[in-house]
Amino acid sequence: MEEKLAILEALIFASEVPLTVERALEVLPEVGKTAMEGLLEELVRSHEQRSGGFALQEVAGGFQFRTRSGFSAWVAKLKASRPAMLSPAALETLAVVAYRQPLVKAEIDRIRGVDASGALKGLLEKKLVRIVGRKDVPGKPIIYGTTKKFLEVFNLRNLAELPTLRELKDLQE
Repeated sequence: MEEKLAILEALIFASEVPLTVERALEVLPEVGKTAMEGLLEELVRSHEQRSGGFALQEVAGGFQFRTRSGFSAWVAKLKASRPAMLSPAALETLAVVAYRQPLVKAEIDRIRGVDASGALKGLLEKKLVRIVGRKDVPGKPIIYGTTKKFLEVFNLRNLAELPTLRELKDLQE
């Protein structure tokens, strides 16, 4: 069992995206889904107890090592680069897409009250928003939604973890 834990830890470490249970089972099919979920829980607990510089967190439907928030300033110094910033217009557009998806650009423009083309283009380039299809109406407008990277960047397991409007109002007060 210790060897399987070590292998799973190595897989999570080497994975460029959060490692899903399904992907881990492709590499270790002999473990089985229930046992794999148990191994992941054990790894999460083990890293929590250790209280080191990083933790194993469930994010975007998988598991990924993340720097503990208390150490982000030192990591930023090491990286010596500013994190990619989003303009207020981009953040507003991203919020509209996150909360109302799937939706077309005309709906984003209507909700924001301005043309969201520039902000939407930037969000697509940053891979925070993606094209999910085309609406079956005349003109076949493009439908937008958020990406797994959006979940990763905002440290969310899934869209259900987005704060509700009531929670947001409570934060402002």
